[in-house]
Amino acid sequence: MFKEYLGSSKQTIEQWLGEILTSPNQEFKPLYESMNYSLMQGGKRIRPILSKAVLEMLHKDPADYKEFLCAMECIHTYSLVHDDLPAMDNDDYRRGNLTNHKVYGEGLAILAGDGLLTYAFQLMTANKKASAQEKLDAIQCVATAAGPEGMVGGQAFDMLSEDKHIPLEELKVLHRGKTGALFNASVELGLILGNADTATRTALMEYANCLGLLFQITDDILDVTGTIEELGKTPGSDIRQHKSTYVSLLGLEGAKEQASSVGKQAHDALNSVSYDTSILAALIDYLLKRTN
Repeated sequence: MFKEYLGSSKQTIEQWLGEILTSPNQEFKPLYESMNYSLMQGGKRIRPILSKAVLEMLHKDPADYKEFLCAMECIHTYSLVHDDLPAMDNDDYRRGNLTNHKVYGEGLAILAGDGLLTYAFQLMTANKKASAQEKLDAIQCVATAAGPEGMVGGQAFDMLSEDKHIPLEELKVLHRGKTGALFNASVELGLILGNADTATRTALMEYANCLGLLFQITDDILDVTGTIEELGKTPGSDIRQHKSTYVSLLGLEGAKEQASSVGKQAHDALNSVSYDTSILAALIDYLLKRTN
């Protein structure tokens, strides 16, 4: 059942994504092609699906807020385009295809990432359903998560930590920014737009914290155990760049135990929620078992 939910949600979101980026003139068309190249390559669409699931839990129609969900995927995609650049992780493949800069060149790839990031906020302001205050709260939430206090800060710390051994507590700080911030924002976005009560918000944000951490731990595990066919990118990049990971600090079995422990914490957080959290709970188990 959950696989069907993921598949149908991914299809819906990709339909929405396919409608948002059209060049206003012939001159800008190569930029829009570069943006769409990365945006429409697939991927799990976990972040907008997470927002969608929270909205549905709160009895809201996600289609009314599709601009916000598409914005989350635009921001995530921009981060991948920039992350793959030679100045960052220098990756040749993403989602089984050549990375953006390998197809369009470094300059256009940088601009495509810039375009996706800024267009995300234009999208959110264009929504007709959310109130002015909801838009303001949502944009503040997403901007904080995507910026120097969140994802960009974590990415900078990650880059500066290459060839260094960092302790587990610092690694958690790194990933709370680089990976966890957008997971938190995806959940919080649904809570803001769905007008959730305080108790639900508290429980769901604890769940979001755990989910972002779980995603990163399993990502570190897959970097060691996965194949290029499964991952859609070259495995072993963390080892090549001498990065500290949950596997390098805890060992493979220790990282798996940590993932299991964090998954239990996420389930515990959902137990106090009065709404139907079956989809959110299934997402925890999906991440624990994922192979890509």
